[in-house]
Amino acid sequence: MAAKPLLELRGIDKSFGPVRVLHDVSLSVYPGEVTALVGDNGAGKSTLVKCISGIYPIDAGTVTFEGREVAVHSPRDAAELGIEVVYQDLALCDNLDIVQNMFLGREIRRGIALDEPAMERLAGETLASLSVRSVNSLRQLVSSLSGGERQTVAIAKAVLWNSRIVILDEPTAALGVAQTTHVLELVRRLADNGLSVVLISHNMNDVFAVADRIAALYLGRTAAQVRASDVTHAQVVELITIGRSGNLGLPPEAPNDFADLLPGAPR
Repeated sequence: MAAKPLLELRGIDKSFGPVRVLHDVSLSVYPGEVTALVGDNGAGKSTLVKCISGIYPIDAGTVTFEGREVAVHSPRDAAELGIEVVYQDLALCDNLDIVQNMFLGREIRRGIALDEPAMERLAGETLASLSVRSVNSLRQLVSSLSGGERQTVAIAKAVLWNSRIVILDEPTAALGVAQTTHVLELVRRLADNGLSVVLISHNMNDVFAVADRIAALYLGRTAAQVRASDVTHAQVVELITIGRSGNLGLPPEAPNDFADLLPGAPR
């Protein structure tokens, strides 16, 4: 397990007018690990991700990247840090092929012309580095791909740009069993390749299949962040539904897991 987080958020607040959506939220994301971000609808997961990715400005709190405090004012700022987000809608164009989608808005040019061979080579290398073998041709239209293959292309698109952190928003929500297994294997492979992965999911089976750590939000607050091996499904469900778990504890030698945020701890 990594000793220091790559990305750390402390005391994050976010309001929209009189509605306070995030209250003193903390989150740590470690290199080479999958951190599952869980919580019920309205818990603040999407808002937190949009704060991380620069879509929403934070009202209070600090964001540190590699130990230094940073300001993320826009998606461009997040991308320069190496933070990429794959949203549920995937942001893919059905009428374009795989290569065109992966380089959309970031095309490589040679003079005034697109450098198609370079883009095709880099797209192929990225998919190969993720051990993706289910795609028949890089020139397939995205409209011809299965749900799992589309998710794979969206993830590969995020990885292509030297990303350090990949945030995945419910990547298996609309997939069948076989495709879910494929995507989860890909998620695990990203972390094993050294990337930090934040997995947003309502599916506890998916979470426990790939996550190293679990961060639970409850009504806009951090209920706990714990190692997945230290908790059960039932304990995580309690954190999601009531914001605490009566029998949840952490070993005292694990200060990075927010033991101070556990129920019953002094605040």
